[in-house]
Amino acid sequence: MRFALAACLGAAGVLCFAPFGLFWLAPLIWLGLFLLLRESRSTRQAALSGLAFGLGFFLVGVSWVYVSLSVFGGMPWWLAGPAAFLFCGVMALFPMLAGGLFKRWQPIELWQQALYFAALIAAVDWLRSWIFTGFPWLAVGYSQASPSPLAGFAPLLGVHGLSLLVALTGALLLRWRVGLSFLAISAIAGLGLQQVQWTSPVGAPISVTLIQGNIPQEMKFRPEAFIRTLDLYRELVEKNPAQLTLLPETAIPAFFDQLPPSYIEALKSAAQSHGGDIILGTLTGEGNQYWNSAISLGSSPLQVYSKTHLVPFGEMIPPGFSWFMDLASIPMSSFSRGPEVQPPLAVAGQQVAVNICYEDVFGEEIIRALPQAGILANLSNTAWFGHSLAQPQHLQIAQMRASETGRPMLRATNTGMTAIVAANGKVQAVLPPFTTAVLRGEVRAHQGMTPFARFGNLGFLLLAGLCLLASQWRQRHHKT
Repeated sequence: MRFALAACLGAAGVLCFAPFGLFWLAPLIWLGLFLLLRESRSTRQAALSGLAFGLGFFLVGVSWVYVSLSVFGGMPWWLAGPAAFLFCGVMALFPMLAGGLFKRWQPIELWQQALYFAALIAAVDWLRSWIFTGFPWLAVGYSQASPSPLAGFAPLLGVHGLSLLVALTGALLLRWRVGLSFLAISAIAGLGLQQVQWTSPVGAPISVTLIQGNIPQEMKFRPEAFIRTLDLYRELVEKNPAQLTLLPETAIPAFFDQLPPSYIEALKSAAQSHGGDIILGTLTGEGNQYWNSAISLGSSPLQVYSKTHLVPFGEMIPPGFSWFMDLASIPMSSFSRGPEVQPPLAVAGQQVAVNICYEDVFGEEIIRALPQAGILANLSNTAWFGHSLAQPQHLQIAQMRASETGRPMLRATNTGMTAIVAANGKVQAVLPPFTTAVLRGEVRAHQGMTPFARFGNLGFLLLAGLCLLASQWRQRHHKT
């Protein structure tokens, strides 16, 4: 019964994130987990409670992993199902670790228990963000992206600092007067921090066009659809001129140097006719290496950004798993990594830091391009995940990156959600998913550095360390 309750609680935790957006529910969900761990009779029981919570949370929250493997990856259901379950099981090991550690050294005083619990929850999210190349999707703090009042803490502490605040608030709610007081103070402080101008706009606004081609994934790499894809993007570019035009990740599903020169010239001329530039997703290669890249065309010199943080099993094959990929039909699944540090693209009179697909999940990697870059741009193709939670969750992640850096984020996606996110993390405009459409607007570059952009996760790690020290200060622990 205890483990079933933990699993249901974890599944309900997904409601705190996009598209549901019940950010106020998050402290109550993690209060429930705190109670389960606190009242566990042993370290083993607490660890299993954390595991059950994690399974419910990830099986519901990242159920789109099955969609990508089975529906679009071509893997048989009887293998895709266990593979997706195994992936979620590995992710569930992190809350399991938090649960076991909590009970093993559980303090006696409630306020110290709350500090210990919050530090552990945030720490395992942070650990999950980099170990085994990292998968920080659905870190607790993402639930507090705008419009949550706690979003004001993002420029200071980043997403993991918000995870700590949520977990701490939840644990303190066990004494409801204390918890509500802490929640009220945190919310007021967060709203106050949202009024702080960590960065400032610079220069005149530029016009932008974000193109959402809505090419079905099952058609994307088929030869018979190639010409139609090229024609569609050329037509949308020519009919929607702007100073800066973005096309999605691998919008042109071919090697750039194999494209007809007349086609490249047509796109370039369309941009130059308005003194602008285009950034498009395509493939680049040299010898036996190839990259998932973004290339600029137009008034500025040709520039290239190549994706650095590759998706395991989607863009790179971990050692010993080639047999697994042979069972799927995922094209171009062995990319090379781009350089770790690449300059922003100088386009449309701006410095634009490009990232591709889920690279924007890694906040400390995004800030490498700062302070030079005044605008962030993400090119994605979430068609791999169908009509699932992946698209709104990814937009929420982009909101967090904008808040952390004080920079606007432009998102050009194949099937959604194409959006303009303001420098404060609020969605300025967004296209409906699964439509062929164009989003036009204006954006203004920002200069300056937020504390997070300057120091990364250092502030969060110091805070988590202080919480751990305070939680264990002169404590005699419960016997487990």
